Amino acid sequence: MTTAPQLSLVNDLASQVSEVVTDDISLLAASTDRSGSVAVGLPLAVVRAHSIADVQAAMRVASAHRVPVVPRGTGTGLAGGAVAGTGHLVVDLSAMDRILELDPIDEIAVVEPGVLNARLDAAAAEVGLRYAPDPASAAICSIGGNVATNAGGLRCVKYGVTREAVLGLDVVLADGTLIHTGRRTMKGVAGLDLTALFVGSEGTLGIVVGATLRLKPRPVSTLTASAAYASVAAAARACAEIAAARRLPSMLEFIDRRCLEAVDRFSGTTYAERGDALVIAQADGPAAATEIEAIAAILGKEATWIEQGVDEESSDRLVEARRQVLPAIEADGSWFIEDICVPRSRLAEAVDRISEISQRHGVRTYTLAHAGDGNLHPVIGWDPSPDDVPGVMPPAETIAGDEIFALAIELGGTTTGEHGVGRLKRKWLEPEIGADSIDLQHRIKAALDPLGILNPGVGF
Repeated sequence: MTTAPQLSLVNDLASQVSEVVTDDISLLAASTDRSGSVAVGLPLAVVRAHSIADVQAAMRVASAHRVPVVPRGTGTGLAGGAVAGTGHLVVDLSAMDRILELDPIDEIAVVEPGVLNARLDAAAAEVGLRYAPDPASAAICSIGGNVATNAGGLRCVKYGVTREAVLGLDVVLADGTLIHTGRRTMKGVAGLDLTALFVGSEGTLGIVVGATLRLKPRPVSTLTASAAYASVAAAARACAEIAAARRLPSMLEFIDRRCLEAVDRFSGTTYAERGDALVIAQADGPAAATEIEAIAAILGKEATWIEQGVDEESSDRLVEARRQVLPAIEADGSWFIEDICVPRSRLAEAVDRISEISQRHGVRTYTLAHAGDGNLHPVIGWDPSPDDVPGVMPPAETIAGDEIFALAIELGGTTTGEHGVGRLKRKWLEPEIGADSIDLQHRIKAALDPLGILNPGVGF
């Protein structure tokens, strides 16, 4: 039933933005994301922004009505950061999907927030360049969401996370003001680094409506080596030895047996027959052949199976197992993906203790990792039940998940390496960063969003 406040809000929006919708399908879609998190109730309306002016108008109306706003891209988030519920207005940026400029000389791209990660990389490839940040969901996630969460990915061991690729941003503040941060140049230190402030802020300080991004030369060669191991400990040792040998892979991924079994069921492959863990490494650039040979020599010391890609096609095939993991786990039943990061020197310990936690609580855990930077994704899975509460893990799985987050902090790591805090990890933020840091973040938010309407309940 439409309420009087909702009708007033929608009427004001309809006169000022290109498109506002209130149908049940659109509202239901905005109440969840890929994490499985489900908001309480449905949002008031969804503004489908087609321009910066639409976003500005939506924020002015929201400010006038004191209505909380949830910015949203393609809904691929894994921490509940773009989930809207009762009383919320959604600003959907997915239709703002133009690549405005791609400069092969300055090696930059200027894009709207709805541009898909893989689409930008494909456009850059046409002029011999690459957009380096490479989340596993690159084909379906948007640049705006990547900026909001400071997304990482498979190539960040060499190229860094999203923050390293962002030169400047266009941001609409809570009152509708449009600001421009950063610059088009590779260097510049005029004023505070507001660009870095907004990257990773999960829509709590402003809405990203444009980004100026750094591109990289596309490697002349990319080669892959993949190795299987009789134990996860042996695989973790191999990853640690690559770092100790000062090799620089462009990708170094770890997948445990349960992940491999899920991929085999999903894709009809036989990865799990090769061992209890799989490591996938890539090297790129002019020295790719020499580098991958050195990496393969390290990987092969304890491997039960090893293969090197001899060209781009065979190298891509070896990486496919990693990209299939999450879809395969999704097909296995209900799941929650964690996103801890530990010092690389403690990766093996983290893997062992995650296994121990899983066994002690009788919980099904799949573990994969960006091993090159210590970012683990322990995925807790369970068989769905009629008693399940949407977006909430069963009791044993919840306890195990909490112990895994506590483990990350104990090992000197973090509870989120690249997915963000969202709504799902808020209780773990203060134990990690401390009350004084939380207080400072609240003061920064109050300066930029005095009414507290931007993505309340997310992050700090």
